[in-house]
Amino acid sequence: MNALQNKVQLIGNLGNNPDVRNTESGKKMARVSIATNESYRNAKGENVKETQWHNAVAWGKNAEIIEKYLTKGSQVAIEGKLVNRNYVDKDGVKKYITEIQINEVLLLGSKQTSTN
Repeated sequence: MNALQNKVQLIGNLGNNPDVRNTESGKKMARVSIATNESYRNAKGENVKETQWHNAVAWGKNAEIIEKYLTKGSQVAIEGKLVNRNYVDKDGVKKYITEIQINEVLLLGSKQTSTN
């Protein structure tokens, strides 16, 4: 059961092209924003589509896979864990971030070309 303590699995679509960078130590990092959609009927019987956005970060080999194969609109399945961090911005305001640290990435569908 320890493996289930902090585990996130999502299937969604990239909202933007991946933001890929190399750290000063030479390690590759990729940030992505993933949209997941849910549909349901409200009390009036109308179909409602709700989109949730999830920020995720991948390192090393997973970052390389994301850089090589994923673009805006690509469908992807990820598995990882939630990570909370904070920093102080340039105005001295403390900011809090929750993101998914990707441990596994699975490409779904075919590679799409970005319209941007």
